[in-house]
Amino acid sequence: MNSNRYTLIYRIIVLSLAIGFWVNQFFVSDMDHFGIQFRFLTIWTITFNVIVAAQMLRLSMGKTVVRLDAFVGLVIIMNMAVVVQYWRLMLIDPALVQSNGPLPWYREYYLHIVGPLLMWIDAFFILGAFRRIQGTCFWAILIGLLYPLWIELLVRPMNTLPAGSVTNGLPYPFLNDLTLGGRMMFYSISTLANFVFIAIGVGFSRLIKVR
Repeated sequence: MNSNRYTLIYRIIVLSLAIGFWVNQFFVSDMDHFGIQFRFLTIWTITFNVIVAAQMLRLSMGKTVVRLDAFVGLVIIMNMAVVVQYWRLMLIDPALVQSNGPLPWYREYYLHIVGPLLMWIDAFFILGAFRRIQGTCFWAILIGLLYPLWIELLVRPMNTLPAGSVTNGLPYPFLNDLTLGGRMMFYSISTLANFVFIAIGVGFSRLIKVR
């Protein structure tokens, strides 16, 4: 079995898992909340994972030559952000990010470590990541603007839960305990962190090439 066959099998597995967990969210999410599962950045990330995984499989099957390099870079850093932010807050207090109690272990670990790891393996070791850094920076800024606007202007006004000491309706409980200024600071720092993740990703991709 040659390396191309291994890559094809790997990408079929990655896409199948991503689609399975993405579809599963429609059955386990609270439909009473405006925005349902798309209130959460984690679900934005797995949605983008599905898009990239599908395109990577099409590459392996010879159905396309489009690599989506800039978008792949975005997916790498969004997965980094999900892993770092989720586990950082979980170590402080699970209630900061879990408004409805703990997730089933298989969903928690897939969404917050296994899924991201599978995408990183493809991006760094198979595809070759960060070939269009400028494009990735553009996407990082765009998502850094779109997601806060989504949850502040649409999600928060349309929901009453989770409830916090300052406001209600923002998807992650800790955000509802922050003032508007505090939330803007958090969103800004999170967007700046994306550029740190880009720098880490670029450095790692170059280290792999050297070796």
